[in-house]
Amino acid sequence: MYSRVLARSFSSSRASLAKVAVLGAAGGIGQPLSLLLKDVKGITALSLVDRAPDVIGVAADMSHVNTSAKVAGYTSDKIGEALAGAAVVVIPAGVPRKPGMDRDALFNTNASIVADLVTACAKHCPKAMILIISNPVNSTVPIAAGILKKAGVYDPKRLFGVTTLDVVRASTFLSEAQPSLPPSIRVTVVGGHAGITILPLWSQVKGVSLPADTLEKLTKRVQFGGDEVVAAKAVKAMVDGVEVAARGGSATLSMAYAGARFVDSVLRGLAGEKGVSECAFVESSANPGLPFFATRVELGKDGAEKVHPIGEVSASEKVWLEKMQKELGDQIKKGTEFADKYGK
Repeated sequence: MYSRVLARSFSSSRASLAKVAVLGAAGGIGQPLSLLLKDVKGITALSLVDRAPDVIGVAADMSHVNTSAKVAGYTSDKIGEALAGAAVVVIPAGVPRKPGMDRDALFNTNASIVADLVTACAKHCPKAMILIISNPVNSTVPIAAGILKKAGVYDPKRLFGVTTLDVVRASTFLSEAQPSLPPSIRVTVVGGHAGITILPLWSQVKGVSLPADTLEKLTKRVQFGGDEVVAAKAVKAMVDGVEVAARGGSATLSMAYAGARFVDSVLRGLAGEKGVSECAFVESSANPGLPFFATRVELGKDGAEKVHPIGEVSASEKVWLEKMQKELGDQIKKGTEFADKYGK
């Protein structure tokens, strides 16, 4: 029941029908994401893929949910069957961030995982919308672009880095700081998807009346919101006189919600609905000198139909934009160089 309630905060109607594949569906993000997608209208088939055999049980469990999407589970050796005919592929696969680990530390493992999965997409569903959740997104999206280019099937309109969690956090934190604004308020978040490369544009939100120092604190909280979750999931407690550590991990539930929202928006665009937009990390000229950049994107039948410019920003936001340039550029370059060497 709770998945239906959450899904209703997404769209309420859709004309077109689609198959969606989730790669990494047995993981901490993959399971709640898949559950939410099971209740998104317009999804007729949900292919759950993971290298862990648990995915078969996850799919069987989820198939009992009484919504129209048909669910099937596939281990990695059957990924071709899972991807065939997919209109949208979501990739949350990879290792999660742990206490003391920054997103760059994830690179060596997750880079290869993303490259392998995108190679499969290029072969089995070259026209699909590919949505990258696997961190570090600032590098994994350029990796995916490079792999698709090598395969001769790259379309920049169909490749997205999912940065929706930054938008969700910005909306939540802003409405908490200024209760007159609803949690549903949309905040444009530009840049990338790690630390100081994340920039919420408070100056573009109507009705904001918070002092500058409060907005600066909110900016930093959005930028490092993932650290809050990692720290909270690493707490220890006394159980029967014995100190027990929590299982640990990174943001999974909030990321699953954000990912499901982005998938829903992509499907609404594919169905021909007008005015559908989300922030996403895409190939863009929005910030000269950086080949990929997150900004607001209008979604349509061909994917990213329009990438909006950054627009007017405040003096403090301009400073943040300047701060992020080198770091984001280096992370993009790291991904591009990995893709160039991949398979050689």
